[in-house]
Amino acid sequence: IGSGEAGLVEELLSPDLTDDFGMVHSTFQPHSRIGEEVTRPTQEVGYLISGKLRLWVGARQFDVEPGDSFRIRGEPYRWSNPWDEEAVAIWVIAPPVY
Repeated sequence: IGSGEAGLVEELLSPDLTDDFGMVHSTFQPHSRIGEEVTRPTQEVGYLISGKLRLWVGARQFDVEPGDSFRIRGEPYRWSNPWDEEAVAIWVIAPPVY
């Protein structure tokens, strides 16, 4: 699967997309970022495994580090990885949107 954004590789961890949620392994390449803000009719929870990721949820900015989690509840968001190391996260998205 994938978002189509350069620098983001997404792999489906759920067996398929027929349940109420999907689980995704996301790898954000160094110096990558999303082109435009995204708003989806979903609830999303993420957990950063490695690297660092900058997130904007609504008007708030967060620098997420390994062991941190985050939640997005149908709010506009965007991301960037301005650092020299890839960032790896697990996302749970309900309902699945892929």
